[in-house]
Amino acid sequence: MLSCHGALKNLKGKTDLTFVLAGNPNVGKSSIFNRLTGMGVVTANYPGKTVELNIAATNFKDLRIGIIDLPGSYALGAVSEDQWVARRGVLDSDPDAAIMILDATNLARNLFMTLQFIDLGIPIVIALNLIDEAEKRNIMINTKELSALLGVPVVKTIATTGRGLDELIQEAVNVARKKAEIKYEVRYGCDIETSIQKLRDVLVPYDFGINNRALAILLLEDDQEFIELVRKHVNGNLILDDVKKISAEIERNHGEKTQLRISRERHGLAGSIASQVQSDVKSIGSDKIWAYTTSPFTGIPLLIIIIGVIFAFLFFGGNFLSSAFSDLWATFVSPVIDSAVFSIFGSGHLGKTFVWGFDAGILAALAVGIPYVLTFYFLLAFLEDTGYLNSVAFLTDRLMHKFGLHGRAIIPLVAGAGCNVPAIIGTRVLTTMRERVIASTLITLIPCSARTAVILGAVSLFVGWKPAIAIYIIVLALVFLVGIGLNRVMPGSSTGLVMEMFPFRAPILSNIFKKTWQRFKDFIFVAFPIVVVGSLVLGGLYETGYLWKLAAPLSPVVEGWLGLPAVAGLTLIFAILRKELALQLLVTLAIVQYGGGARNLLLFMSPAQLFVYALVNTIYIPCVATIAVLGRELGWGRAGGIMAFTITLAIIIGGLASHIIGYFHLL
Repeated sequence: MLSCHGALKNLKGKTDLTFVLAGNPNVGKSSIFNRLTGMGVVTANYPGKTVELNIAATNFKDLRIGIIDLPGSYALGAVSEDQWVARRGVLDSDPDAAIMILDATNLARNLFMTLQFIDLGIPIVIALNLIDEAEKRNIMINTKELSALLGVPVVKTIATTGRGLDELIQEAVNVARKKAEIKYEVRYGCDIETSIQKLRDVLVPYDFGINNRALAILLLEDDQEFIELVRKHVNGNLILDDVKKISAEIERNHGEKTQLRISRERHGLAGSIASQVQSDVKSIGSDKIWAYTTSPFTGIPLLIIIIGVIFAFLFFGGNFLSSAFSDLWATFVSPVIDSAVFSIFGSGHLGKTFVWGFDAGILAALAVGIPYVLTFYFLLAFLEDTGYLNSVAFLTDRLMHKFGLHGRAIIPLVAGAGCNVPAIIGTRVLTTMRERVIASTLITLIPCSARTAVILGAVSLFVGWKPAIAIYIIVLALVFLVGIGLNRVMPGSSTGLVMEMFPFRAPILSNIFKKTWQRFKDFIFVAFPIVVVGSLVLGGLYETGYLWKLAAPLSPVVEGWLGLPAVAGLTLIFAILRKELALQLLVTLAIVQYGGGARNLLLFMSPAQLFVYALVNTIYIPCVATIAVLGRELGWGRAGGIMAFTITLAIIIGGLASHIIGYFHLL
């Protein structure tokens, strides 16, 4: 992962012009970026931030153009990571032009951030996207009038088909070449503009690397980043004293906080412009679909059905693909790898250890990645392109607030039942680190298909379906209680759900494939190497015999508190590679220690022990691929905290279950 500063500097040095793409998350920005740049995309982030910028270059006529895809957001404030990163990306890249992508079906809401860009003095071209949907709703927008009111070019586009994109880039090139001549005339109410001008006059002698009008507005909006920037100046406190005086005057005149007043002015101006350039909206079929999908009476049953389909597709389809892939690998690939490794390193400990990494490790990564991760990303892209995810977010927002989240969190949480890896990557839709940490912690507790395989194979098969269901009930209760607990103990609160209706439409397969690949490659390049390295380490411990020596220090916990045989504790260590390996290794290691009869797990483990074993396996530290993604998404400190929490929780709950079952003779 590159740092933003280095990536932006490198882009500037290799291109003739640099453009930024900006817009809200649901306006087709990623589709336009993909159509303009293809697949040669680099991701970069700011230190301490998990929200990324996508950076790429493309050729247009005789020019090499760099394009920076800013995080989708509704504003350029600093209340969430996506807004902060979007603003920093603009200021640090010093673009030759910004391409603002607006939703033609909801113009007033989208113009708010456009006015913020104008306040910053950045050259702008507007892509009026979803124009086809607007026409279906009988929304006719006078683009010439919109261009005249804002003082920027406006181009009609349809991201899904590529309509208007050549004209859009040409307009951006034209604007970039006239960058020094651009002077915006968009202004707010007279009294607000007077106050802004007073502060601009104060700032005239100073250079803070941003134009005085933009800085004056940011200071009046009480933007802490720029307040600290000014405070560091030798005359910073004097300037901030003037800011307080001017701000107090605004508050006296309007009876509300200055930042709220400026926000109202911006919203009012956006609404005024939109009303002047567009016709009335006509309700169409997609509006009725939206009503059905967001009403609790019809939306909840529909959501349950769709969640069931997703889970069934991931669980049954994923298991089928995983088994088929594993069989093909064992038949055609494993013999080749094993032969090559043994011929180079011999058949001793070293050779066998490398077989663990390059045979079992690669298989483990691919057997998760292709059936589960790739499949989930395809389903996610399909639901995104239809517009259904917005309905789900609205429908579940109230429930998610109990966990300190908002409606957008429901899809990653549900996806965790298929595979935790893509689900945690899916938490990128959440706007703050607090929300992402809560959601990721809950996802690690949700039984994925691999842990479900252990529950079914160890408990349902040998003990009965009722104890298996009991494990699910216990885990779901833990998810609920942990979510409420994290919401209460972690500083901060939910950001709330701010989004507009995204029209339902028929998805386009090519767009779905592009989105799927862009997300899947993160798994390949991040989780894949760690799975292989983890396999090498575990293989080395097993082949050298050191793994068995770990049984002694584990004995007080495994045998004393959990009431399990020592061999079970060893398999839980191996299960870090893949959760379903726990059951396979439990049988394998038991046979090594107890003989062939141990294939029937009830010969050496009681029903109560199998129940506790499956329960602990379900709750404790996730697989190595999930750990890798947690470290990548949240930072290794937070990932370590989640791992320590789940291990502790699993040991506590498993021990309590063991003692309660033994005391009441439940199994």
